[in-house]
Amino acid sequence: MKTINKRHSGLLIAFLTLLLVIALVSIVGWIVIKPAPLILQGQAEANEVRVSGKVPGRIEKFMATEGMKVLKGDTLVYINSPELDAKLVQASSAEDAASAQNQKAIKGARAEQIAGAFEMWQKAEVGVKLAEKTYNRVQNMYNDGVVPAQKRDEAEANLQAAKATSKAAKSQYDMAVNGAEKEDKMAANALVNRAKGAVSEVESYLSETTLVSPIDGEVSDVFPKQGELVGSGAPIMNIVDLNDIWVVFNIREDQLPKVKMGTEMEASVPALGNKLVKLKVNYIKAMASYATFKATKTNGGFDVKTFEVRARPASKVDGLRPGMSLMVDYETLK
Repeated sequence: MKTINKRHSGLLIAFLTLLLVIALVSIVGWIVIKPAPLILQGQAEANEVRVSGKVPGRIEKFMATEGMKVLKGDTLVYINSPELDAKLVQASSAEDAASAQNQKAIKGARAEQIAGAFEMWQKAEVGVKLAEKTYNRVQNMYNDGVVPAQKRDEAEANLQAAKATSKAAKSQYDMAVNGAEKEDKMAANALVNRAKGAVSEVESYLSETTLVSPIDGEVSDVFPKQGELVGSGAPIMNIVDLNDIWVVFNIREDQLPKVKMGTEMEASVPALGNKLVKLKVNYIKAMASYATFKATKTNGGFDVKTFEVRARPASKVDGLRPGMSLMVDYETLK
């Protein structure tokens, strides 16, 4: 009887041991095959403005270096362009010449020329008076029959010629007093405006040799070195706006059911000691075909596209910089 009881006890212990082993194996297997929590990893990006000049030249001096904070309107770099300085001298000289011509047209003839024209007119007037007296005398003598008609006709012709000469001299005098014609004055004034436009153009280019910051931000990159030659439109430095930051996630389309426009999520920032940041989705767009996950099975499989999802912080996050990673637990999304 005791032998039978011992045998039953051994079987019971073995059975319990087997159940315990099965339970342990099941627990370990569940732990091993349990799917890892899905974490969405994004990267912070910021608005970046590239600073470049319109005119070619040589970098004369930098007023800002990488990492420096700048305000809108702060001077960043000076560019030296001797060619523009020479063009400014040429344009200014052309403006002076055009202004002188315009003043000459407005002023009219010189005082000496006006005086000379007046004297010539007065001389012609004296000639007219003399011709009139001579004609009257000849006419009286003709009436008395003393002189022939030929003499009277010659005296009359001389009188008409003197009058014509006087009118011509008077016209020359009036022209000298009135100066250039209206059209000539308008043309001279147009030349002045043209010269001023050339000067303004050169001055506008010269203003581009001093580059200023277009925004408040931080200098992230400086490309050329001091003394180097840069061309027109060549990038000189980048300014990043740390107040305009967003987060970019690359999410497969089979994970989009929980990510829609306006979806709010909470992300942790490892670089800031896992600080929690609230984000709101404001942009969703399919990425190019190179970002598509290709199906490996023909049975029920399909190519999964990747979407670029952008989310902005609900409020400014101190210390958040472009390039920092942000982690979002997919299971916490609603």
